[in-house]
Amino acid sequence: MTELPILIAGGGIGGLATAIGLAQKGVASLVLERAPELGEIGAGIQLGPNAFHAFDYLGVGDQARDMAVYIDSLRLMDAMSGSEITRIPLDEGFRTRFGNPYAVIHRGDLHGVFLKACMDHPLVDLRTSAEVADYDQDGSSVTVTLASGERVTGRALIGADGLWSNIRKRLVGDGAPRVSGHTTYRSVIPTKDMPEDLRWNAATLWAGPKCHIVHYPLKGWKLFNLVVTYHNDAPSPEAGVPVTHDEVKIGFQHVNPVAREIIDRGQNWKRWVLCDRDPVENWVDGRVALLGDAAHPMLQYFAQGACMAMEDAVALAAELERTADLETALQNYQALRRLRTARVQLQSREIGQHVYHPAGAHAALRNAVMQGKTAADWYDAVEWLYGSTGLEGAVSPETRRAAKAAR
Repeated sequence: MTELPILIAGGGIGGLATAIGLAQKGVASLVLERAPELGEIGAGIQLGPNAFHAFDYLGVGDQARDMAVYIDSLRLMDAMSGSEITRIPLDEGFRTRFGNPYAVIHRGDLHGVFLKACMDHPLVDLRTSAEVADYDQDGSSVTVTLASGERVTGRALIGADGLWSNIRKRLVGDGAPRVSGHTTYRSVIPTKDMPEDLRWNAATLWAGPKCHIVHYPLKGWKLFNLVVTYHNDAPSPEAGVPVTHDEVKIGFQHVNPVAREIIDRGQNWKRWVLCDRDPVENWVDGRVALLGDAAHPMLQYFAQGACMAMEDAVALAAELERTADLETALQNYQALRRLRTARVQLQSREIGQHVYHPAGAHAALRNAVMQGKTAADWYDAVEWLYGSTGLEGAVSPETRRAAKAAR
């Protein structure tokens, strides 16, 4: 049975990161992707230092760095007044503190980095039009049933099949995802079409009552990624639905004209209704384990969805290398990841409520609190997140040492 590959359901960033992570440890895998082609929809994503820790561990650090745009700061703007609330520098002091930079990248480019690494490695096999519908196991192997009816056997099964995971449906059985009622619209625009005085080398958030706008440069400054979100009590999930410009503007009539002008530059908009799930205590069943959005889907407000999936891949590969018994290794992987990812899931919701979307006195309090923080204060606040490689469990080594010293 040790000659059988590990099966990976899903060929997104999490699934491919898992495959190359296993290959680095000498473990063969078979990636089973439901789509007819391997690719990623969407546009830009943000990469904290913890993402670069994962890239380096997975052997794709140089390639990922070549694709990324390195921004100077995180800027928080008041979408009502048009004024800056705070700015977090991402300069040498930040990089020294966390050992890696903060950057932005096109999702397709990042997926391409992992896809090329997998295609170039003899221990990774990739199959498309192969949706994993169900599985069964006998204590020494796992056999999946594809939507086509074909059955495929491997040593283990990793469910990296996303928010609507068939593997989670069987393993956790917690029904449909939680619909947040927040609708996100995404666009990319040529840099020449971005207002010249807003072509900032920053990941910029315009925060307003029940709405926000995010923009940053992509693809060597050829494009700007534009993501806008507002509360419209959307009742059901949607993903990548083309919409008119007029629909997008509806949720932003109340914000500052400068913020509205950014939206006016968008084109070819697509709509997503944001969903997540509550954290769960178990996502392992014998030789089957969940990973990424299948295990811990989260709202976008912490910009950590892809980062957490890559950390999962790091932790899983490390545990399979150092623990001989496969089922024990999967339990150890879960123990490392469960509390950390639950924290990001829950704090993503809270950030949306208290940073991205407050109004009135709530927003005034946000502004006062955030304006009072220094760069060092911000770095201390995110040490637990950005200082981790994904191998330390819920907190980074520095956080654990600080807590010990305080006692």
